[in-house]
Amino acid sequence: MQQKRRRKTVGVVRRFLSCAIGSIALLALLFGHVRLFPSSQVPNLPDNSYKLPMQQEIGLGGERNWMVEVAPPHLSRAPLPHRKLDGASWNLDLDKLWKQPQKQDFVPCVEPSSNYTSTGESRGYLLVHTNGGLNQMRAGICDMVAVAHILNATLVVPELDKRSFWQDTSNFSDVFDEDHFITSLANDVKVIRKLPKELATAAKAVKHFRSWSGVDYYQYEIASLWEDYQVIRAAKSDSRLANNNLPPDIQKLRCRACYEALRFSPRIEAMGKLLVDRMRSYGPYIALHLRYEKDMLAFSGCTHDLSPEEADDLKLIRENTAYWKVKDIDSTEQRAKGYCPLTPKEVGIFLTALGFPSNTPIYIAAGEIYGADSHMADLQSRYPLLMNKEKLTSAEDLGPFINHSSQMAALDYIVSVESDIFIPSYSGNMARAVEGHRRFLGHRKTISPDRKALVHLFDKIEQGTLKEGRKLSTRVIELHKRRQGSPRKRKGPISGTRGTDRFRSEEAFYVNPLPDCLCRKPSSTLNTPVMIK
Repeated sequence: MQQKRRRKTVGVVRRFLSCAIGSIALLALLFGHVRLFPSSQVPNLPDNSYKLPMQQEIGLGGERNWMVEVAPPHLSRAPLPHRKLDGASWNLDLDKLWKQPQKQDFVPCVEPSSNYTSTGESRGYLLVHTNGGLNQMRAGICDMVAVAHILNATLVVPELDKRSFWQDTSNFSDVFDEDHFITSLANDVKVIRKLPKELATAAKAVKHFRSWSGVDYYQYEIASLWEDYQVIRAAKSDSRLANNNLPPDIQKLRCRACYEALRFSPRIEAMGKLLVDRMRSYGPYIALHLRYEKDMLAFSGCTHDLSPEEADDLKLIRENTAYWKVKDIDSTEQRAKGYCPLTPKEVGIFLTALGFPSNTPIYIAAGEIYGADSHMADLQSRYPLLMNKEKLTSAEDLGPFINHSSQMAALDYIVSVESDIFIPSYSGNMARAVEGHRRFLGHRKTISPDRKALVHLFDKIEQGTLKEGRKLSTRVIELHKRRQGSPRKRKGPISGTRGTDRFRSEEAFYVNPLPDCLCRKPSSTLNTPVMIK
């Protein structure tokens, strides 16, 4: 009789515990969902606005063009960060993957010193012809602001490159906020929209400024031109100012120009914010700068995983592009040295090895991917939630930007800077610019793939001597522990290099503005930033 009572008591306790555990689990799930994804984080779009594709409807249903727009009736819910990763995740926690690097109390520090000399009487006018893509032009414009200050020149709003590979007809005001650029630099450089009419036909000193030059070059060699000319024209703007060993106030001016004065046009800013809000509706997201466009592959000579016909097509483009000096390139050697962008397939292996689950929202910051579906298939199958400008908005809304590569690149730039994690498949101009901007803003994770080491691992997978799994994941994670955007001093030149090779080997100023434009707050007070020497 006593034994029956004991069994009955045990049964009651078991049922009570089961109910309690179930209730706790349900409450935890609800708490996690409500805490992490309040409804206010999803943008309130008008009823007639473009509808975003749902997670379960992207990349499913057999072969699908990854660029195709899908318009289901509702926004999807984002993946829950507190969940463990799927499949080959080795029980890593998502919180750890999305954790941002330590800021270490660094803050922007760009105000001029008490010794700074603001604009004085102008000695003449500086015309600037920028060159390259969007981010090459951005860096050049900011350098020319500093050069104009050094020369005590009036800067005419720079002319954007319309003759490069992209053939973009955009003017400065189409891409940047011209009014803001002029007014925000008023204490540093006088900026005007056009050269005065009386000087339109005046003789101009057209000059290719020497690359990576210091202040002395501009103060003496270039400034001497004022004796004979009222107008100096800079034929190119890229890399015309040294990365290091410049006066602190000049370095700070470069940062004010880059991160404060050179805003994108209101129209681009508005569309960029819309794209960011729509990516945020899926939760934390990765911006993947997938540099796998035709121009990049043709220029670099990288043909790994391409067909012979595709390789020949790229070689022909390189041979017919006059201003690309190197024509004969060994693709295998380029890739082994880490000089090639990761292929979309390799990016998929990389992300999986890092531990990102298949439902991770990924924004593809890129132009038209070379080979499109045929080269995107593997990445699409691993990560169905691949988004881009075309998927996040309507063709009508994107119409004003679509034939202007600089404006399209500006949209990608905004979404990339604002992303939770930025991953470039190649360290080109945009990747470096975004990385530098994120460093300046602080507390933003950038995972920079070690392409040389990764290629060695990918080749082992192709050869069958290494499989995807725990061993690969451990190796990849270990390789990238110190490549996640934490604050550090800008790297100087590689030891033993000389001349222009020495300058080329330096980390570019706009890739890492520390220590010039970032200060660390002392632990005793939060009011006075101090420079880190």
